[in-house]
Amino acid sequence: MNIERFTADDFNVFTIDGLEQRMDALKDRIQPKLKALGEHFSQQLSVMTGDEMYPHVAKHARRTVNPPKDTWVALAANSRGYKMMPHFQIGLWESHMFIWYAVIYEAPNKMEIGKKLEQQANRLIKNIPSNYVWSMDHTKPEVIAHDGLGIEDLNSMFHRLQTVKKAEILCGMRISRDDVIDMNDDDFMNTIQDAFEHLLPFYKLN
Repeated sequence: MNIERFTADDFNVFTIDGLEQRMDALKDRIQPKLKALGEHFSQQLSVMTGDEMYPHVAKHARRTVNPPKDTWVALAANSRGYKMMPHFQIGLWESHMFIWYAVIYEAPNKMEIGKKLEQQANRLIKNIPSNYVWSMDHTKPEVIAHDGLGIEDLNSMFHRLQTVKKAEILCGMRISRDDVIDMNDDDFMNTIQDAFEHLLPFYKLN
């Protein structure tokens, strides 16, 4: 399946002023690519996870004033939505592309997931590639580098997921816009596939 990678024009959509203008550009330029990625990788992840996975392209429907600063397609084992369960994401900020395993604050089973992550912390810290990153808030671009984190650091994040109502946990790849732009289409797709293979053990904890 030939799916185009993200280009400089795609990243530059987030420099467009105005909600309507930026949303028009998102719909024209980025959402078709996200839809194609979602359709492709939902099939791949269905095989990998053993669950039927469905793509959900972000609509940003609740926005009335401020234009979105990022956008994504989420892949989850629910045809109606993704926010209430562990899921995968592929998306963009102006500065970078991200590929996530994500448990965000709407997930009702965050406590159980946090406990399982704590139990597996030793294995996770060894198996996660050193260039991967963590986030505790999907609405912000800042990340925490996995390289250099210890068991206590991971367990602190996992414990927070269990005890703080708005807590979130995301792990995956952050790839700079320049590196994405320099990829060819095959490298782009292989990078996403490789990320999902490394993130699969998180999903298997569910």
